[in-house]
Amino acid sequence: MTSYSDFGDLADIYQELVVDHSRSPRNAGTLENPTGASEGYNPLCGDRVKVFVDCREGQLKDVRFEGTGCAICTASASMMTEHVKGKAIDDVVDAFHHFHQLVAGADGEGMADEEALDKLIAFAGVRRYPTRVKCATLPWHTLKSAVSGNDDSVTTE
Repeated sequence: MTSYSDFGDLADIYQELVVDHSRSPRNAGTLENPTGASEGYNPLCGDRVKVFVDCREGQLKDVRFEGTGCAICTASASMMTEHVKGKAIDDVVDAFHHFHQLVAGADGEGMADEEALDKLIAFAGVRRYPTRVKCATLPWHTLKSAVSGNDDSVTTE
């Protein structure tokens, strides 16, 4: 069985992808008329993120984020927005679960669906650094809250 650590040369490519998204985040900024928004805070690292969504007709039409955070949090938010924009809300929730399994799943729980994750597989190594799991998942928890219409603040505490 292949594991996420068996990437070999791909690890460098994935590292470059994360660095690129942290330096030049995609979908950064606010939405003029969001249908939902949520704020997230990771007191351990100091990450703060706000996610804005435009959900209509069961689909995530647009998503943006703003905030300050470490490279992992920023790259995760950037790649997340690219991955989920335009998807059905049910698929957005599924993507949340796949990503969470990738970075936080306990050993023995099986592997996340690599095909469903696409480029997000770049975060596979995060699970080896438990303090960084919260950095990577904060934007996702914040997105889930915004999509569900809670508009609540999310914290990693």
